[in-house]
Amino acid sequence: MNIIEIKNLKKDYFLGKTVVPALRGIDFAVEQGAFLSVIGPSGSGKTTLLNIIGCIDFATQGTVKIGDQEITSMNDRQITDIRLNKIGFIFQTFNLIPVLDVEENVEFPLLLMKKHSKGEVQKRARALIEAVGLSDFIKHKPAELSGGQRQRVAIARALVTKPDIVLADEPTANLDSVTGAQILELMKEMNEKESTTFIFSTHDHNVLKYAKKIIPLKDGMIEQAQ
Repeated sequence: MNIIEIKNLKKDYFLGKTVVPALRGIDFAVEQGAFLSVIGPSGSGKTTLLNIIGCIDFATQGTVKIGDQEITSMNDRQITDIRLNKIGFIFQTFNLIPVLDVEENVEFPLLLMKKHSKGEVQKRARALIEAVGLSDFIKHKPAELSGGQRQRVAIARALVTKPDIVLADEPTANLDSVTGAQILELMKEMNEKESTTFIFSTHDHNVLKYAKKIIPLKDGMIEQAQ
């Protein structure tokens, strides 16, 4: 069963009167429970692709389906709903809320959903914080954490709503090789236990051994899938 279907996806950016094509007509499908890596050099369109799947950016042309929902024709309310309930996003820059501690950052998406009791929110958040190995740092603010620890908070926050899809943009960027490997092992474990679909982008060929499938991008187009 395909959880994502993309057809003729194009994205242009405009710099004054100059058109800069970021994606040039992409077609591919992702099966539910996939652990997939989008690879390619900087500027190949990896982040743009993830942002469109994650409803953070919008296509110039083409269609994107998540499950049976066509996201390219949704209104703002529908987009917000699918982003909150279906997708977890692990950003390159973490995007943690600096005034909130680890527990509060992880709880935040559940509070936005407004359908869980306070006790359930805390229980689920603490379970994920323990899973990423940060129980001893639960009351620390992001500024008090290392880059690897902040990335782990971001992973816990992305998983706490039990999304169907987790998108991870360069999840090992700026991390040492040991921490990067630990993060990928954690994502792989969550994928196997929960059948969560993971799509992560990278230009680091050292992480490719973790992917079950690879989508290589170059100049906004897919090279032969591996």
